[in-house]
Amino acid sequence: MTQGKQNAHGPLDEGVVFHVHGVTKVYQMGEVQVHALRGVDLDLFSGEFTVLLGASGSGKSTLLNILGGLDTPTDGHVLYGERDLTRASERELTEYRRYHVGFVFQFYNLIPSLTARENVAVVTEVAKNPMQPEAALQLVGLDERLDHFPAQLSGGEQQRVAIARAIAKRPDVLLCDEPTGALDSKTGIVVLEALQRVNQELGTSTAVITHNAGIAQMADRVIHLTDGRISQVYVNETKLSPNELSW
Repeated sequence: MTQGKQNAHGPLDEGVVFHVHGVTKVYQMGEVQVHALRGVDLDLFSGEFTVLLGASGSGKSTLLNILGGLDTPTDGHVLYGERDLTRASERELTEYRRYHVGFVFQFYNLIPSLTARENVAVVTEVAKNPMQPEAALQLVGLDERLDHFPAQLSGGEQQRVAIARAIAKRPDVLLCDEPTGALDSKTGIVVLEALQRVNQELGTSTAVITHNAGIAQMADRVIHLTDGRISQVYVNETKLSPNELSW
């Protein structure tokens, strides 16, 4: 894992995937302004497993959506490599999302009428250098469930299909929004093991947002968000494996 230095200006350190500087997000809700992010500075590194930790409303989902090109900041800059996402056109953001980023959400968003294999193939058919759907499903431990429909799969299995779908296009970055939020702890651990395997075997830079402090113990680095600001960043000197976590 590369631990480049935080920097606010100048060339990016080697190994920096995202460089976030002064990012603010304000939503106008009727006559009320809601400050979701308040001047966030942050670097995310190549191949790193990062956990963004914070309570509901802390700004972590907003930050993840901005990193993924699903939302734009009110102020500040987000560099992906040397590309400034905050100055990208809608077409450029669409291309960025399609080819560079994989998303995993709390709810699986699988197509009910398609098998696990077919759900993954929906993505591989439009990717530039995809994995075979079977290989992606094998990586998350579902090689014996290829031809099962979502209704025939447990919640944890459906979430692992969603992970396989996200990684099958070989994204540089995997962004996960509360991926275990709808699961019990035993099932959630299986899902986290799948995310860890993807990070280790494919080298995919992985960011997981959660309100669950227990999950932070498996991360390379933990970033705490409080009221739209980064309140703490630390590196785990001793990481736990998912099956050692408790919550």
